[in-house]
Amino acid sequence: MTKYIRRAAALCALLLIALLVNATRVQVLQSRAYDDNPANRRPSIARWGQPRGNIMVEGEPVTGSKDTGEQLRFERTYRDGPLYAPVTGFASQVYGTTFLEHTEDPVLDGSDPLLSFLPLWNDVTRDRNTGGEVVTTLRAAAQRAAYEGLGARRGAVAALEPATGRVLALVSRPSYDPGALSGNGPSAAEAWARLNGDESKPMLNRAVRQTYPPGSTFKVVTAAAALDAGVIDDLDARTRSPAPYTLPGTTTSLANEVEGCENASLRYAFEWSCNTVFAKLGVDVGLDAMTKTARAFGFNDPDLRIPFSVAPSSFDTRMDRAQLALSSIGQYDTRATPLQMALVTAAVANGGSVRSPYLVERTTTATGRTVATTRARPLRQVMTPTTARRLRDLMRGVVEHGTGANAALRRATVGGKTGTAQHGIGNSGTPYAWFIGWAQSDGAREPEVAVAVVVEDAESVRGDISGGGDAAPIAREVMKTVLKTAARGQRP
Repeated sequence: MTKYIRRAAALCALLLIALLVNATRVQVLQSRAYDDNPANRRPSIARWGQPRGNIMVEGEPVTGSKDTGEQLRFERTYRDGPLYAPVTGFASQVYGTTFLEHTEDPVLDGSDPLLSFLPLWNDVTRDRNTGGEVVTTLRAAAQRAAYEGLGARRGAVAALEPATGRVLALVSRPSYDPGALSGNGPSAAEAWARLNGDESKPMLNRAVRQTYPPGSTFKVVTAAAALDAGVIDDLDARTRSPAPYTLPGTTTSLANEVEGCENASLRYAFEWSCNTVFAKLGVDVGLDAMTKTARAFGFNDPDLRIPFSVAPSSFDTRMDRAQLALSSIGQYDTRATPLQMALVTAAVANGGSVRSPYLVERTTTATGRTVATTRARPLRQVMTPTTARRLRDLMRGVVEHGTGANAALRRATVGGKTGTAQHGIGNSGTPYAWFIGWAQSDGAREPEVAVAVVVEDAESVRGDISGGGDAAPIAREVMKTVLKTAARGQRP
């Protein structure tokens, strides 16, 4: 009898060991496969079973969570959704996440192990922490000024703090309410279909994901290349620049929109945007030097992130001299995002060097303990300090004497560059109106803001569209708002 009891006990022990081995195989070795199985709803239930952490602007949340009482319990909500959509993106139970909701998702949904004091214990228990917070660098007043300045027009605004690279405003219009996509019912599906079918592309982040011909704003890059290369020594000396200018190797003539451009000085050509002078300058500088300068400003960089990815701005590296002439005035195949042109301005404002832009100041736990901070980005030397100083002088002239008068501010020094970019087959499209600029309060040590504005569908008749008339007033309001908040000592 004892023998049978021993055998039964051994069999039970063997079965117990087999059960433990199988449980270990399922729960440890194969857990990832089960987690990733589309039929497994438990991760989604856990993910939406608690409120997401918030995205913060100047200490105030611009996101929230709503308890629906359903299986996927908490839906994402947004305060001033269209205003901040290019920054927050959306967090949808059906369509996933975009922008900060995507790049900072582990912090916001509580799965980032750094949110816990005992990350290894969380790995064992598979518990989810309370969602953390993402603190942005945005200035709320500047964001609103840019949004309201664009109004019903299509376009984008990007504003930076030149000395640090902080993104102060990032606006794209038309916009949309991300909250319309949060749930999993018919209304979310209808909103998704409507937004994707809208010809105006409201979900396109024009500030960082759309590239445009920069037009005459690119002349800042051309002028920097010419000054650094020594092609131009004296800002006020007459240049050898015929008007009209015949593009090299062709019979095509390039003309100007203003008088007085023939053999004009760099200062006059910059203030009044003489195409012929800058087209010839680009050819005189040469493709290699132009490409090197454009790359230093950030063109042709596929890796820029803020932390979400930015569409690379482009300057062709293989062109003939006629194409180079057109590229040097921001046409041909030259393309730039508004953020890139804000970086161009920031490099001039910051003495010839620029820091990579960033949008997240720090991430914290729900109780405010800092999880990670954005370290100061390394400086990238774009041009010599002497060239930067001379460019600041030229950009001041544009606002004080030239085409950028609508950007002027009282009790502040403002520099800028206007642009009107042709596009479409045979340049038949409505021109894009550009303005890039920087501003420095009287008494401040350095410029406090660099901004870029592009308007796709300016309200003026085609012949009257200009960066100075359509884009500069928007930039002025953004810069004025930033200077006011800086004077009060506010920081994101």
